Amino acid sequence: MATNDDGSRQAADSGATEKEPAGGAVAPRLDLLVDEHEEEVSVNGQTVRHQGIYLLPNLFTTAALFAGFYAIIAAMRGDFENAAVAIFFAMVLDGLDGRIARLTNTSSKFGEEFDSLSDMVSFGVAPALVVFSWALGDLGKFGWSTAFIYVACAALRLARFNTQIDSADKNYFTGLASPAAAAILASAVWVCHDLGLVGTALPRELSFLIGLLTAVVGFLMIANFPYYSFKGIDFRGRVPFVVMIAVVLVFGLITLDPPSILLVAFLVYASSGPIMLVAKRRKRHKT
Repeated sequence: MATNDDGSRQAADSGATEKEPAGGAVAPRLDLLVDEHEEEVSVNGQTVRHQGIYLLPNLFTTAALFAGFYAIIAAMRGDFENAAVAIFFAMVLDGLDGRIARLTNTSSKFGEEFDSLSDMVSFGVAPALVVFSWALGDLGKFGWSTAFIYVACAALRLARFNTQIDSADKNYFTGLASPAAAAILASAVWVCHDLGLVGTALPRELSFLIGLLTAVVGFLMIANFPYYSFKGIDFRGRVPFVVMIAVVLVFGLITLDPPSILLVAFLVYASSGPIMLVAKRRKRHKT
């Protein structure tokens, strides 16, 4: 009997030893280090708490965040072409995450907030740092102040969008969307890089123009100009066959000279907001 008691004590001691790492400190469990995310949603008028997050849309958001971060790293290394391309990749991924969430019914408050923070990095901080590293760094206070104006306006635009998301017209944005603003700066960098306007080959006058463009694009994001959101397009519905032909022609046009075509396209879109506002005011005066 004594042998059995000693054996049971030894087994208990060995079990305690296996659970404790060397030194006697107990390793904390993962669920004690990271709290499970809980979110309250309304279902049939009742508040329901759900744990966890949806994987698929947040994967695309994370990929967009990575693309924006990579653009910053590439610009710091002087690889401005890949930095510009990375911002466009972030645009594509950012456009996919929201649509996938709606198509799969996996929208959540967590996803909206995560997407907004990702947009701030990919379309707020990244374009400003890419342009600053490429053209504005040698302009002194003018250079970094215009870059900061863009970053601040992007933050203000995203904050305003988040507070008006439930009441705003889904077919129009108030102010230039941050991905479109980032596309203007990224395509400008891409075009000039293809022309060899990098480093000492970049004229100082052009650097000043780029600084002014950065500030103007920033102000367009917080201006009260209406911009068509393209959210009303039904990608699941049937369209005339000629629409597909038009899509093929657009892709063919872009492949001729991607940076130049994209720069012109997004500049036209940026100017559509002021033009639309003027047209609406003239129409009101006539009526």
